[in-house]
Amino acid sequence: MAVDSFSAKARKISANIGAHYVDNARKLPWRTPPGGKLPNPYHVWLSEIMLQQTTVGAVKSYFETFTRRWPTVQQLAAAKEADVLAAWAGLGYYARARNLHKCAVHVTEKLDGIFPQKESELLKLPGVGAYTAAAIAAIAFGERAVVVDANIERLVARLFAIDTPLPKGKAAIRTAMDAITPAERAGDFAQACMDMGATICTSKNPKCDICPVQEQCAAFAAGDMESYPVKPPKKHKPVRRARFFWVEQQGRILLATRPPKGMLGGMRALPDDGWAAGRDGHANPPIAGQWRVHDNIVQHSFTHFSLEVDLAVYQDEKIATNKDDNIWWPLDNIAEAGLPTLYAKAVKWKLKEET
Repeated sequence: MAVDSFSAKARKISANIGAHYVDNARKLPWRTPPGGKLPNPYHVWLSEIMLQQTTVGAVKSYFETFTRRWPTVQQLAAAKEADVLAAWAGLGYYARARNLHKCAVHVTEKLDGIFPQKESELLKLPGVGAYTAAAIAAIAFGERAVVVDANIERLVARLFAIDTPLPKGKAAIRTAMDAITPAERAGDFAQACMDMGATICTSKNPKCDICPVQEQCAAFAAGDMESYPVKPPKKHKPVRRARFFWVEQQGRILLATRPPKGMLGGMRALPDDGWAAGRDGHANPPIAGQWRVHDNIVQHSFTHFSLEVDLAVYQDEKIATNKDDNIWWPLDNIAEAGLPTLYAKAVKWKLKEET
């Protein structure tokens, strides 16, 4: 699709979306009002990392917790990775948290605590990909960058009826977004498009009657808005099996630190049987003794597979374990352990079972 083939339409779309944003911008803790001063780059970077594959509603409280505990990138860099991971618990995709800390250290130690302004330089930061670099450049620094998240992808695919199935269709969508992105206040425009996708041009039942670009929308004209963007067929998700182990004594529970590499790396968790995305766990307990097994107490969905979890509870009074990496955590303070959601579900089931 040639940019100049819809330049008049592009100008109208840009103007209408921008005007709508002035009156309807969502108030979010990392944003500044439309047309106002640019926001704190640390806040923009932090929020964009948190928002990867996560909803605004889920991120708000985490953002406020992080900025209260670590108000600057330098303070985040000085934190222990384990504390950052624990504070992240529940947001999922934990590689983001490890990269968050790594990036904070990089910016603090290599860049004197100052985030680079250019998209090309931002791309060099740990955990910052093409979308995130564009978003930070546009929103935090006012650079003209082409920002395309899932909400924008849906909005633009509908506006121009881009019917190439994803992921191949992403190139045409980016070209169209490039055509409608203004030279000035590109960050406001990107956020305006995000808001449009989140509140009006939704996946199901889009609110076309209040859409400021209804007249320019090719999908609306054809009456098939929900056909866009065109998605590939869903792949079958394999189901894996895992077993977690519950060892309790004197009001404390035995926790382990997961291996630094792989899923949920470096996080505190219940001991388990080495389950992984590509295989079932071996079901062998970490210590010898009598165990009572509760079958399939938790079902948890990851992006590419689902996990069914059994919980084995240690029955003997004497606990024969002398491992150096044992963590005995007070059960009445288990919420502070920062367990990943998957393991927190198992703990919740066990505690509920006892009442």
